[in-house]
Amino acid sequence: MLTSIRPDRDAVALAASGLLGGLLLWRLGLHTQGGHPFSASWATLVPLAVMASAELLRREAPRTALAVGTLALVADQFTRGSLATVLMFTDVMYAAVLYGPPAAARRLPVATLLVTVASTIGFLAWFQKPEALLIGLVIGLVSFIPALTGVSVRSHRTAADAARLAAAQTARLAEMDRTQAVAAERARMARELHDMVAGHLSAVAIHSTAALSIDDPETSRGALKVIRENSVEGLAEMRRLIGLLREGGEDGAPVAAPTLAALDTLIEQTNANGASGGLDCVLEDRRAPDAGALPTPVELAAYRIVQESLTNALKHAAPGPVVVRLGRSGELLTVEVTSAVGSRAGPTAPGSGAGLVGMRERAALLGGTFRAGAEPGGGGGAKIWRVRAELPVREKETRE
Repeated sequence: MLTSIRPDRDAVALAASGLLGGLLLWRLGLHTQGGHPFSASWATLVPLAVMASAELLRREAPRTALAVGTLALVADQFTRGSLATVLMFTDVMYAAVLYGPPAAARRLPVATLLVTVASTIGFLAWFQKPEALLIGLVIGLVSFIPALTGVSVRSHRTAADAARLAAAQTARLAEMDRTQAVAAERARMARELHDMVAGHLSAVAIHSTAALSIDDPETSRGALKVIRENSVEGLAEMRRLIGLLREGGEDGAPVAAPTLAALDTLIEQTNANGASGGLDCVLEDRRAPDAGALPTPVELAAYRIVQESLTNALKHAAPGPVVVRLGRSGELLTVEVTSAVGSRAGPTAPGSGAGLVGMRERAALLGGTFRAGAEPGGGGGAKIWRVRAELPVREKETRE
């Protein structure tokens, strides 16, 4: 199936200007040579017209244009000659290197150089005069120099295209990095917000339900007290989170992250909130006194895992002990929280599963492991819910 070739605007302009220039030179009687077989004045116009036609194909079919242009240039040598035909051939040669396939761009400069050298030697041997060097010079100017110029321009265009492609790829990679960074930051903020507020809101939900369902002034008063305490503490946690997001408090000082030293307060708060549900929370810290300080990311992750585990126990655990165990073996910190599995009387709070996901993510970010699930424990076939995280404590293994 044949496809039509439509010349671009530049090709039409070059062909038209070359043809008109050649006609002007012919009308003025200006020719490049004389005494040839076809010395009639009109014979010069035939190669001129063919070369102008080749100019129209300079970009869409550069190899065809070069073949036609070469035949036209050779034919021009048997007429009185036209400078416009020669000049248009230089452009056709340049376009063949610039717009042709890569193989042609590599071969044409070499081929034209060989033709120039061979022609110079041949004319020197034929005429045996130094003036024959001028013929070789003209052949080089008409063929080799345009081809060499095309190679140079093509190399610059290739380099520019490669630079643009590299810049586009860099921009895409930067956008991907930005998107991943935003997603990671949003996930971190979601974990912090959930871990900070979930426990307080769970306590508020449980005790408010108790206050509404039990018609006892003392019970309602105690529930309202717990609700108020958790509301105030929840607001304080929210203010701390906002301070973290602003990278400091109002005085410009960074807001300190919670550490394992604050677990006693967290245990007392859990006991206060879970007393009505029969929960008894205790802390067993089995770490050696001289174990050394923990990196801040490890302390924060361990604290949040304990906090979320106690929140889940407050929501779902059956009456009984809730034990928090801390241990350290070499370069590994172990955090374990166990609670009874079963049903309990009184109000409970619904769960979404986001807490387990957040704890698993915190452990994974530090290169640690996390497990959570029901397993046999206690007596009489009772089950316990065990949360266990193992976190590496070496600074080089932690990742923000």
